[in-house]
Amino acid sequence: MKRRLGLIALCLGLGACQGSNPYVASSRPLPPAPPQAAKTFDRSAYPAAPRDFARYRSWAWLDGQMPNGSAWADSAQIAEIVSNALDQRGLRPLHDQQTADLLVSADLHQETRLQQVQDDYGYGAYGGYNRYGNGYGSGVGMYNTVPIVRTYQIQVLVVRVDLYDAGSGQPVWSASAETSVNGSERERGDALREAVEKAVAAYPPS
Repeated sequence: MKRRLGLIALCLGLGACQGSNPYVASSRPLPPAPPQAAKTFDRSAYPAAPRDFARYRSWAWLDGQMPNGSAWADSAQIAEIVSNALDQRGLRPLHDQQTADLLVSADLHQETRLQQVQDDYGYGAYGGYNRYGNGYGSGVGMYNTVPIVRTYQIQVLVVRVDLYDAGSGQPVWSASAETSVNGSERERGDALREAVEKAVAAYPPS
């Protein structure tokens, strides 16, 4: 009896499986885009266009302010050195409140650096009596070196030059270089000039 009831239940289950599925898939077309979508441009979806540095031909000081002077060099000296370095890169200064392509700022300050120097100190012993016992002659010898690393603090002068797009105000390029603060006044002036030229030499970026 139980076996017959089990067969009847199995048949009813199979019959239910063969019935039509009440859930029918359907699709509808996407709604039309709003009219303003054709005029909207998402800049974040595209990479930024490469900057054309060739269009930059002239420059002026940012906010009309020359670099701040210091005990190492006065403002006029720093401004002249930066101006000469930019001139070598094809950038000409503009005056009399004219509109320039670039705005320039320059900063000069001292920083502390750690410098390590390794010195090799040697020690050894040579000589001894010969096997005949009649005098001092060549014998056993040894020699070795001991490296000693010393750390010093040195002061360096850091020069930083920043360029900004005059139209947008956005930074477009910056570089820095450093030099020693030792030497006479003339030697320090030459070192400052070399540091600025070294920093500006990388403009325009490739």
